[in-house]
Amino acid sequence: MRYLIVVRHASAEDPQPGRGDAERALTKKGRRQCARLRDWAEDPEALGRFGPVTAVVSAATRTRETFERGFAGTTLVAESFESAALYNGRRHVGVADVVAELLAHDVADRSLLVVGHNPTVREVVDALGVGVPLTREAWFPKGGAVVLELGGERPIGAGGHRCVGFFDPTSED
Repeated sequence: MRYLIVVRHASAEDPQPGRGDAERALTKKGRRQCARLRDWAEDPEALGRFGPVTAVVSAATRTRETFERGFAGTTLVAESFESAALYNGRRHVGVADVVAELLAHDVADRSLLVVGHNPTVREVVDALGVGVPLTREAWFPKGGAVVLELGGERPIGAGGHRCVGFFDPTSED
C-alpha cells in the first residue's frame, strides 16, 4: 500500500520589512512543531509506518526548514526534491500543480510526502481525500500532516483517497 502525506509548514515568522515572504523562517513554536513531526516520522506506529517516501518540498525557507527539522535523515524519507512550483507566494498554486509535481517525482514503489502552504494543502486534502477530519473551513494546522491512502489503480489526482492518519502538533501548544 502507498500513501500521500500532506504537510503544512510549521509556524513561521511574520513578514518583515525588506525581506520577501519566501524568506520567512520558523519561529521557536514552529521548531517545536517540527520536533513533534520528527518524533512521529521516526515512530513506526505513527507517520513512520507510511514510509518510505519520496518528498517534494516547496522552495520557501519555512517549508524547507520544516522538512529539514521534521523529516530529513529519518527512515521515513528515501529521497527528497525541492520545488519552486509549490511556493504560492507569487501565484495561486492549486491541486493540479501539486499533483503534477508529485507525479514528476513519483517512482511508483514508494509513498509520497509533500510539504507546502495553506490554503493549497487544505485544497489538496479536500479535493483528493475522503474522511479528512479537518473541521473548520480552510483550516489546516501549522506543522500538521494528513495521510491519504493511495490504494488500487486510482491515480493520485483522481481523488477518493481514504484518510488514514491525522497528526496535529498544535494540539499540544
